[in-house]
Amino acid sequence: MGEASVNLRADAIRLLKVGLRDPAGVVAMSPTDLDLLLQLLRRVRLHGRFAADLKQAGVFGDLPQVAQDQLNSVLVMAESRNRVALWELNRIAWAMRDEQRVKLSCMKGCAYLLLALPNARGRIFADVDLLIQEDQLEHVERVLNARGWKTQSLSAYDDNYYRRWTHELPPLVHVERDVEIDLHHNIVPRTARLKPSSHDLFENTTPVKGSRYHVLRAEDLVLHAMVHLMFDSDLADKLRDLVDIEEMLRHFAGRENRFWRRLVARAGELGLGRPLYYSLRYARRLLDSQIPQGVIERTDSWEPITPIRWLMDRLVPLALLPPHPGYPDRGADLARFLLFMRSHWLRMPPWLLVYHLSYKFCVTRFRRTVVGRGDA
Repeated sequence: MGEASVNLRADAIRLLKVGLRDPAGVVAMSPTDLDLLLQLLRRVRLHGRFAADLKQAGVFGDLPQVAQDQLNSVLVMAESRNRVALWELNRIAWAMRDEQRVKLSCMKGCAYLLLALPNARGRIFADVDLLIQEDQLEHVERVLNARGWKTQSLSAYDDNYYRRWTHELPPLVHVERDVEIDLHHNIVPRTARLKPSSHDLFENTTPVKGSRYHVLRAEDLVLHAMVHLMFDSDLADKLRDLVDIEEMLRHFAGRENRFWRRLVARAGELGLGRPLYYSLRYARRLLDSQIPQGVIERTDSWEPITPIRWLMDRLVPLALLPPHPGYPDRGADLARFLLFMRSHWLRMPPWLLVYHLSYKFCVTRFRRTVVGRGDA
């Protein structure tokens, strides 16, 4: 990476930190810097949260009108998607009204919304994620299929892959509403290196007052976000996920003094020490998170060997933070590819990984060949 690219990336990171940490400071930005910040935030899906923060800080009206118009449209979209998500949860509860023995536990965005967590501000929802006991999955799928949610049609291979190897069923979508429902039985695939107990997760969910739904308890909500980010993705433009983690840490630790102790203990119980270590490390490095020294010392026992830690320290920031939109970053592209391969390596044993990638490669080549002949 050349010196000019390094300087451009440093400028982008500086602007992001101002936008995320000091919304009031954005008012003093030049129009060029503000435009760049909005592009960066949009790419990592944090523009809605940024708009909500500006409103909360009372400085939204001090922005140029064109920026206000952009951010107002994002807030309108976020509010609309919130209503859509809540209505979908309402309809699912209606569909499952006769299935009281089935515990429906919300995860990720919908859980944040039901609990009114800080990271639900300005969030644009894509789907509804539910955690269901594995022995009830097929029954729940049949009930929802009968009441308008149709399992998405996939190839025989992909359908079998979902049901046999992953931690969820193929997505369901209602015939009248374009909202995807993902039914999970765990927070990691069956074949993953990590093996948190799904039974343990279910036993520790808590009901949401006035709702049909449960949610994971605070430590498990945070750990799930950490696993999703650090072990189940290529980290490409996933800064929002790290911001989610950082905000939940501040929120829960601010409400209960023992939260940090329970978080570390829970990571040990579920075998999730490594994602906890990585998430805290990069929350400190990239977001300047304030983590108690005692917590850092306890999680150091889960750090990887030095060469891997050194490599991750170089790959993660490149993949996680958005590059300057006007200048391609080959270093970031390489980092994302390597972390993409890492995520597959952690999700599958070697034999399954070779089989899966070989199948996908052959299918892709076959489709390209057929399309090419059709165009000839």
